[in-house]
Amino acid sequence: MLSPVKIWRNQKKVASLIGKKGTIVSWTFIRVPPADFSSLAPYQVALIVFDEGGSMMAQVVDCETKHLKKGQRVITVIRRVTKASDDGVIPYGIKVVPID
Repeated sequence: MLSPVKIWRNQKKVASLIGKKGTIVSWTFIRVPPADFSSLAPYQVALIVFDEGGSMMAQVVDCETKHLKKGQRVITVIRRVTKASDDGVIPYGIKVVPID
């Protein structure tokens, strides 16, 4: 379970990632996800290399699979990650959307 304290402590890291632009190096389509993400399946995940350096894996949203390609330009956004917990805490995190 994600506690509100853990989410609060993580918000500086999340805030520093919002709005970063990068390029898709590789991507895959997840059909059988981990239990916490079963409500999102199927979904795309990509390896992103940022323009100013660094990289991360992130879910690609607002894009059909047929439009994904290596070299696709993306930008990081904040979105709901999973369903709300029993305590009513809604976890948010970084995902990417295409910008081209």
